[in-house]
Amino acid sequence: MGCFSCFGSSEKEVNKSSNGLKDASKKDSVKEGSKDKSRSRDGNNCKKEMTVPKQPARIFTFDELAVATRYFRPELLLGEGGFGRVFKGQLECTGEVVAVKQLDRHGDQGSREFSVEIHMLSLLHHPNLIRLVGYCSEGTQRLIVYEFMPLGSLEDHLHDLLPDQKPLDWNTRMKIAAGAAKGLEYLHDKANPPVIYRDLKPSNILLGEGYFPKLSDFGLAKMGPVGDKTHVSTRVMGTEGYCAPEYALTGKLTPRSDIYTFGVVFLEIITGRRAVGNMGGGHFNLVAWAKPLLKDRKMFVGMADPLLQHRFPIHGLYQALAVATMCVQENAAMRPLIGDIVNALTHLVSLRYDPNAPASLSRVGTPRRRDMRKRVSDADSLGDSGRGGQKGSPSVHKNPRGSVRDSNEGAELKMIDTGSRAGRRRGVGEADRADPQRGSLDRERAVAAAKAWGEKGREKKRTSASGDDTGNDTCG
Repeated sequence: MGCFSCFGSSEKEVNKSSNGLKDASKKDSVKEGSKDKSRSRDGNNCKKEMTVPKQPARIFTFDELAVATRYFRPELLLGEGGFGRVFKGQLECTGEVVAVKQLDRHGDQGSREFSVEIHMLSLLHHPNLIRLVGYCSEGTQRLIVYEFMPLGSLEDHLHDLLPDQKPLDWNTRMKIAAGAAKGLEYLHDKANPPVIYRDLKPSNILLGEGYFPKLSDFGLAKMGPVGDKTHVSTRVMGTEGYCAPEYALTGKLTPRSDIYTFGVVFLEIITGRRAVGNMGGGHFNLVAWAKPLLKDRKMFVGMADPLLQHRFPIHGLYQALAVATMCVQENAAMRPLIGDIVNALTHLVSLRYDPNAPASLSRVGTPRRRDMRKRVSDADSLGDSGRGGQKGSPSVHKNPRGSVRDSNEGAELKMIDTGSRAGRRRGVGEADRADPQRGSLDRERAVAAAKAWGEKGREKKRTSASGDDTGNDTCG
């Protein structure tokens, strides 16, 4: 939960108008709008409407929450960051197990974020957003009570795994990504006015039973542009490595800033590497590491998290990387809409893969294959820092991920062509050497295919909406 700005500051900023906690029913509201994503945002629709939260947040006393957390015992500490500490607790009145976030009282910034988060979560309701149980604003104490998420955060399952901890399989990774995208879709397309999350990262994606994902920590959330406005101007805040380049440079915030951030997180899910890292004075950036590799389809399999042990659908990996590539484009206008991303990821979730199936690589070594492995290894020379722990936190993997890669030296890929010869296995051979533009063309096909999923998905939604408008958003 610790966040810092794209330029290294450990503080966050929210609009200065949020000076204190007010009754959510008396403030401008965000409510679920029409399911028609093409609805107008003209002068009539852009007006912030008033509404009463579906389930008003309960106001707790400090003593109630102290009792619930056994007076904030260290053994009940779930985590801590820039905002403060989070404890597991049990409400005496209902018996409900909850998570209690206690604000660090040494600073005004956290108090502002507290107000914003209470306001946002009181008005936003979706299966893929964390549920607010209540809060405490007593004296100098500021605490927020959430539903308890038993599996922790996505970060807990991607980085620094415990020796006996099982890595996430491919199916689960795609399910988590799709659920996080659905949460963003609600904020961008169904909340009115739209909301820009601004702080998507693995530690803010919490996991419930069955690895059901929910977005949390809305202290940096901002109301998005409405009417004729194209962006919201604000001081650059967020987490290093996740900020969209145009936002970091100009402070102009749009929903597509969130799309870039989602692309970074999706790359983390696919590769198992952190967004940023440091090693021996060198700086690792995941997007900078990935972009040259994404231009060559022969490098795709080597980009996958080694902890997957090559247990993933090759075609699914190509499609996932195509989606991530579109999200992290420098030109914000070229990034896909969140609805298209949801459609593409829903398709990927439907491509179920048997994690017990044979690995996707054979053990036949070739000089060309060894050369390709060396190219990935060279790109990884600084990338290993992105797989280590946080500041001062050593990795606890028995087998470092770099060694997993090295152990597969010489293995030949069995690739699946995404063009007219889809499904035919082929090695890295003369055809590739004869046509150096093949990798670029294959990437273009994958991007075109991803866009086609979005079009098909929107058409299905329009067809189903005309006949039955009772569907609910659920995690694929």
